[in-house]
Amino acid sequence: MHDPLPRLTDMTGIILAGGKSSRMGGNDKAFLKFRGKSMIERTMEIFRDLFPEILIVTNSPLEFLSFDCRIVTDMVKGKGALGGIFSGLTFASSEHCFVTACDLPFLNGDFIRFMAQRAREVDIVVPLCEDGFQPLHAFYSRRLIPAMERMIRDDLLKISPLFKKSRTLVLSGEILSRFGGEERMFLNVNSQEDLDRALSRS
Repeated sequence: MHDPLPRLTDMTGIILAGGKSSRMGGNDKAFLKFRGKSMIERTMEIFRDLFPEILIVTNSPLEFLSFDCRIVTDMVKGKGALGGIFSGLTFASSEHCFVTACDLPFLNGDFIRFMAQRAREVDIVVPLCEDGFQPLHAFYSRRLIPAMERMIRDDLLKISPLFKKSRTLVLSGEILSRFGGEERMFLNVNSQEDLDRALSRS
């Protein structure tokens, strides 16, 4: 067995665990079971090999007390994913942070490490798929906090406009296929149909 690669000692992993999903019967997606483990457990296993600091951003903090990481809540409620990213960056100790949602069962640690190797020179590293950008599988710099704060204040909550205003590295095409392809890596589970599709690919 190979020894694990060294962790990204100057980076933070942030998991957005926003809460209930109406399409999953109101259950918290973070605790949805996938191949014997909850979604949040699967993400935490990958993050422990990568990041010395892990944050969970959630508005239900009591549900996550059993996890050995920092748990924070949204600084401004009701601002969606942008509000979660803003809160995570604000509380993070590292300059560069990887942000993901809690409902991606096929996170690829090698691809995250590949992204990290390029994150220090820019403000954002984000994948681009046929369906568009993947802002909840991206690296962000804490330098973006003031810009995000202005967007939240003005209630401009779409994340993608931030990419054009920042030093952004976009990863697409052959790079994504090298690590397993976009259809697998960025598949998220929002419904029973999504779960069935994910299980068929596992």
